[in-house]
Amino acid sequence: MRANLDPFQAIADPSRRGILMLLTKNKLSINSLAGNFDISRPAVSKHVKVLYDAGLIQIKDQGRERYCELKPDGFDEVKEWLNFFDKFWKNKLQNLENLLNER
Repeated sequence: MRANLDPFQAIADPSRRGILMLLTKNKLSINSLAGNFDISRPAVSKHVKVLYDAGLIQIKDQGRERYCELKPDGFDEVKEWLNFFDKFWKNKLQNLENLLNER
């Protein structure tokens, strides 16, 4: 399934980044997630929906609970973008080092 929302928009919000950090430890129910924030459960649910729509998390029903977990390939677009700039800056710094070594 293709993400409907730009993942950079999704991770721009501190609450959504907090949710993602919590999910690095374990899958959690929406109720469990909500207990970690000073916002309402419906607000947490909206944040979860944004993360889901961006393809960063998946949601699985287990009994009466809905569990959120990180999607294995959900961060591929973000990683590609970061890798591009990582290579870009490494190349620039290597060029600077080469120039300084020549002098």
